[in-house]
Amino acid sequence: MSGERPSTLVKPTLDTKFHIDYSWWDRSPDDLHIYLLSHLLPEQRDELSQADNDGSQAVDYIDPATGEVFQLDQLKLAIQIAAEDPNFINAQTSLVDSVFRVFLANGNLPLNARELAERTDRPAATILRTFSTMRIYKGIRPFEQE
Repeated sequence: MSGERPSTLVKPTLDTKFHIDYSWWDRSPDDLHIYLLSHLLPEQRDELSQADNDGSQAVDYIDPATGEVFQLDQLKLAIQIAAEDPNFINAQTSLVDSVFRVFLANGNLPLNARELAERTDRPAATILRTFSTMRIYKGIRPFEQE
């Protein structure tokens, strides 16, 4: 968790879209790979740790909603499988981790606080307050269209 400021000067609203800014992770002292592993089911972590390779081998993944085929490494595939578990996002998961998991599950498509509230069962106002501060949590920040 870095103390850097969000790059936008406009105060976010309930309609502001957020996403995971992976460039934040490049500058963070935290290890993204280790954090991603923490979102897996225990048996998935064990399986990946026992694999004979580094987990970067590409495999085909078929999106259950669209039928589209993607190439994913084993870690990303494991995350997509974990995201299908009904307990992937639950009341015991912290707000920051819940929102991060939403973005993992949806391919990091930007969502606003209301949409995140629907997926996390947390108040939109709380989500907005959390991710609109000077502090950036796990790279989650307002989405800026280029």
